[in-house]
Parts: sequence; C-alpha cells; structure tokens
Amino acid sequence: MRYTCNAIGKSQIKATLILWEAFMIRTLLPASLALIFSSLAIAEEETGPGETLRTYTPEEFARYAPRTALDMVREIPGFSFNNDDDGSRGFGTASGNVLLNGQRVSGKSNGARDALARIPADNVERIDIVDGASLDIPGLSGQVANVISHAAEGITGSWSWEGRVREVVRPYYDRVEISASGKSNNIEWSLGIEGDPGRGGADGIERVLDADNNLLEIRNENFNFIGRGGNVSGSLAWNRDNGDIANLNASYAIWQPNIKEVSLRQRTDGSPQINRLFQRSEDEWNTEIGGDYETGLGEGRLKLIGLYRYEHSPFKNRVFAAALDGSYAEESIFNQTIDEAESILRAEYSWAKGSRHDWQFAAEAAFNMLESDADEFYAADFAPLGPDLLTGPAERVEEFRAEISATHGQKLTDKLTLQASVAAEISEISQSGSNDTAQTFTRPKGFVSASYAVRDGYTLTGRIERKVGQLNFFDFIASANVNEGRERSANPDLSPQQSWALELEAERDFGNWGAGSVKFTAEDIEDLVDRIRLPDGGDGVGNIDSAELYVLEFSGTLKLDPAGLPGVQIEANGNFADSSLSDPLTGETRRLNNGHIRSWDVELRHDIPNTDWAWGIYAEEHLDDANYFLSEIAKRKETPPFTQIFIEHKDLFGMTGYLRFGNIADQGDTTTRILFSPDRTGAIVGREIRERKFKDILTFGLSGSF
Repeated sequence: MRYTCNAIGKSQIKATLILWEAFMIRTLLPASLALIFSSLAIAEEETGPGETLRTYTPEEFARYAPRTALDMVREIPGFSFNNDDDGSRGFGTASGNVLLNGQRVSGKSNGARDALARIPADNVERIDIVDGASLDIPGLSGQVANVISHAAEGITGSWSWEGRVREVVRPYYDRVEISASGKSNNIEWSLGIEGDPGRGGADGIERVLDADNNLLEIRNENFNFIGRGGNVSGSLAWNRDNGDIANLNASYAIWQPNIKEVSLRQRTDGSPQINRLFQRSEDEWNTEIGGDYETGLGEGRLKLIGLYRYEHSPFKNRVFAAALDGSYAEESIFNQTIDEAESILRAEYSWAKGSRHDWQFAAEAAFNMLESDADEFYAADFAPLGPDLLTGPAERVEEFRAEISATHGQKLTDKLTLQASVAAEISEISQSGSNDTAQTFTRPKGFVSASYAVRDGYTLTGRIERKVGQLNFFDFIASANVNEGRERSANPDLSPQQSWALELEAERDFGNWGAGSVKFTAEDIEDLVDRIRLPDGGDGVGNIDSAELYVLEFSGTLKLDPAGLPGVQIEANGNFADSSLSDPLTGETRRLNNGHIRSWDVELRHDIPNTDWAWGIYAEEHLDDANYFLSEIAKRKETPPFTQIFIEHKDLFGMTGYLRFGNIADQGDTTTRILFSPDRTGAIVGREIRERKFKDILTFGLSGSF
C-alpha cells in the first residue's frame, strides 16, 4: 500500500507540474506580451513627465538594518541584482545591472558584488534606478541601479559571522566577512577579507533496475561535501582635481572542496556485498588584478581598461570498491591539473553631443588560455595500480580575440530613448597536444534597444540583439567522470554559438505599494553548443544547427503598509523557460540539454513596527531539464520546494542577529539515469534511481559596523 500511495503521489505531482508549466509558458506568456503591446498602443494617451528615475535614500532601507551597500541593493523593490561577470571572456558590453558612481567595475571574479560588499551602508548617499538604454554604457537595458557612495575620512567598515549546523554533515562556525574603507585626500580605498566554508550532504537509497524494471541492486549511500575557501580583495580609487579618474582592483582566493560518497551495495542474486568509496578533491587558487584610467580628450572622455586573471586547479578523483568477503576489488584514479589565464586590454572613447546624443567607440584585445595535464590509473583484485593510461602530452587551448564596436544613444523625445551598437570580433582558437589545430572566426554582432516612459514610474523597453557566444575551453579536451562511469571525448572543431534575441520588458513603480517588472525573451540559436555524437563515434560536445529558446521572467515587491499591514512585504522572482531543437541522434524534438525549465522564490517578511524584531518565511524551487548523453538520459529534480523561516533582531547590543531554520519541508532530490544500448536510438537496458534527503539546516549569525 505504501508503494501504491507513493506512485499515486508522484503521478499527481507530475500532472500538476505539467499543468503549471502549460499555464505559465502557454497562457501567462502570451498574456504578458499582449499587455506589453497594448501598453505601447495606448502610451501616447498617457500624460505625465515621463520620468524614469527612482531614487532611494538610506532612510528607506533603515527597516532592514543594512550593513553594506550590497544589503541595500538586495532590498530595492522589484529589482534583481545581476553581477557584471556573465562567464564570457573579455569585457565587451556591460551585462550586469549595477554601477558604482556611474561606472562599471573593472573586475570579473572581483566584480560588482564584491565591490558593493566592501562599501559600508553609512557611505551610501543614494541609489538611483535608471533606464539602462539612456546611459552611455553599451549593453545596459532595463533597470540599472547606480549606487552613489563616497568613503568617509578615517576608517569605517562592517563585519559578519555565521555558523551552520546540519544533521548529515559536519557543522561550520567560521564563515566570516570583514570589510573596511577609508579616504585620504583624493584617494578612496576598500579592503575585504572573507572566510567561506562550504557544506553539503545527503543520504538515501539508490535502486538499479533492468530493462523490465526488475530490481537488480540496492545501494545505501551517503554523500558528504566539505569545502574550505577564502579570499582577500581590495580597491583604490583616485579622483584627480582635473577630472581624471583611476581605479585599481585586486583579489586573491583559495577554494578546497572535498567530496566523499560511500555506497554499500547488495545485489538481489545473492552476490557478496560491495563497499564502494568515491573521493574528489580540488586545491584551487586564483588571482585577479584589474584597473582603469579615464581622462578628458578633445570633446570626450578616453577610458583605458586592463585585467589579468590566473587560476590553478588540481583535481583528484578516486573510486575504490571491494567485496566484503575479499573476493573482489577494483580501483580507478583520474587526476587532472587545470591552469587558466586571461588578459584583457580595452579602450573606450565616449562623448556627448548636447543632452540628447552620445557616442562611444571601443576596441578590445584579449588572450585566453587553458592547459590540462591528466593521468589515469586502474587496478583490479588488490593489484598495484597499473601504468598511466593517458600517455600523451598536456592539452593546451589558446584564443586571441579582438573586437571593435561603435555605439550611439539618442533621446528621440522626452519619453523615447534609443541605443544602437554595431560590432565585429575576430578570434583565433588553437589547440596543441593530442590535436594540433587552429581555427579563425569572424563574427558581426550588435543590438538596438529602445525605452519608452509611458508615464512617471512606468517604462517599456525592447531590444533586438545579434549575439555571439563564447566557447568553453573544457569542451575542446577529453575528460572522465569516474564516479558515473562516463567519458567526454575531445572535439577540436567547435564553432561559437550565435543567435538573434528579442527582449521585451515592462517595469512599473507602484509607489508605496512597491515595484515590479516582467520580461520576455525569444532567441533563435544557430550552431548550438550541445552534447552530440562526434565524427569518431565518441560522446562529446559539438554543434547543432538550430534551436529555439523562450524565457519569461518576473520580479516584484509588494509592500502591504497601505493595506493596513505595516512592515509586511512580499518579494517574488520567477523564471520560466521553454525550448526546442531536433535531437541530432534520434531526430526527435526535445528541449535544450540540461535546459532551464523554471525557478522561483518567494519571501514574506514582517518588520514588526516599533520593535527591532523581524521574521519571515522563504521558499524556492529550481527545475532543469534532462542531460542527454550518447547512451544515457539523466535527470535530477528537488522536491518539495526548499523552505525556511527566519527571525532577526536588528539591535542586539548594537549588532544584528538572526536565526534561520532551513529545509522545514524536508526537501530531497531524485536522480534518474536511463541507460540505452548501443545508444539512445537503441533499447533501454537499465535504470538507476537515486533518492536522497538533505535533512534540517540551522543557520545563525551576527553582523555589525565599526
């Protein structure tokens, strides 16, 4: 009876999710588009100054007791913070939505998020929400937060400490973040130190089934992740009396994760029990230094930007399995050392012609490198490890890339702003080691974006862009997953992904009630980078001719003070996607490999009036599509949504203290692997179904200022 109830519950959940997706993607999405286009149609009938600027002062964030500028940005109604580092190589046009004193941060791993965390809340004068298309910074559109801050004389700063206890993993008590800033004459500085431990853990049962769903094996598993990390980052800003501006940013970080998975396996045919151990570790360090200098030149401003980044990452992977009666033993080891480097030089020349026209010309050169040195060993029946199975030279992938662009912004009317950019890039990607190849790509790209201020606090934006994707150098080299028994073949013939993308967004400020936005994106993709059968028959990453992607996003904050519930607010964010492509192996239409399906989060927060107490409840869900390999389909889902409640005291002897009780709905994950032979065009030969629970999470911490 128990299994019948579980089966019925799973069927009901699956049916509910299908109906929910159908509603969100096929009903709400067209309705949102209709709303946007109907708003455009009646826009000329609206009256008002067309002001798109919203300003938030520190007093408006006082109820949250923020310690840093990052705390303030996270509480902006209807605003979702995006860091400027989107994972692409080079700088190119801006991809984030936060500026510091009207400027992008000349950093990537040490980007806007780290810069905001180093700014004490007391140093923030105001935060302006502006229309990205109206700025002279190419690439920005939609809502952009411009944080205006200036360091105080002397030294000010903030600190935070956090501990966490979980049932299935060792606790930590050493998450610490300390930041300080100061000013001397025309020089402002900031320094941040962070200790960042990582924890993860789950246990459960994995069932191995044959093609007819007969049980072959039961695996009692425990997964444990412990990581140690930390970083030091800092910045210098020099504002000269002649108007020149100089910035310098630097960071150094370490990351040492250790993964252990223990599995006790019992086959149904009576074979001896097998104890299996999987271990994976990494000993990474990375460093980055970047800076810029801006000066007046002729009628405009010249800005020079430079950055260097380096990362060293040795990985160790080991699987050891042995029968408890001593009749069987097997060991596999795969070690890989990865070195990555990036160097960027960029020049931008910008000028404005009156208050309605601005121009920018930019040129950028970048060099990227990845080098991989790997070895693989195997032993059976307690014998010593055999010789290295990978005897070839180290693999090295390099790219030289150059880009030029011209961008023009124009305020056509008091309500309508236009920004257009044309650009071209040329890159040469070469590989040495097992494959000595070189490819050269020349790609045009650019965008046109427009913003219309329907009325005060109500803005519509649209954007059409020709995008050129960045190749992942890891896809050029071979790799192995010894835990899953899966290999990825090398492919030296990858081409960059390209696409046409359309974005439509509506943003609305509801005054005392809050703010919100909804955005729809449609993307027509060419040369999609995805998992395919390579020409040599191997399973690797290659190109698929075409694909389509549709995404609906929303973000909103609802303040219930006007409704007679002082201090109560609801914040919600969501992202729902649909995609399609023709599977190159089976010819069937399917979604993107590991493509995003949906994610959402909702928080109800109550700052109790006339007290220093706040409490709330938070829930989130993330769901991605399956991974499609040559002879396997793997899918992971987490159910039910992760939920936590929290309480907070904002003046605990001058500090802020909090308690968070996480995973109160008992979330777990289910991973299903469907195995085929000889590949996905053949018959199903087995399934592996793994179910794990994360257990309860208690987090507590303190923060303060000095």
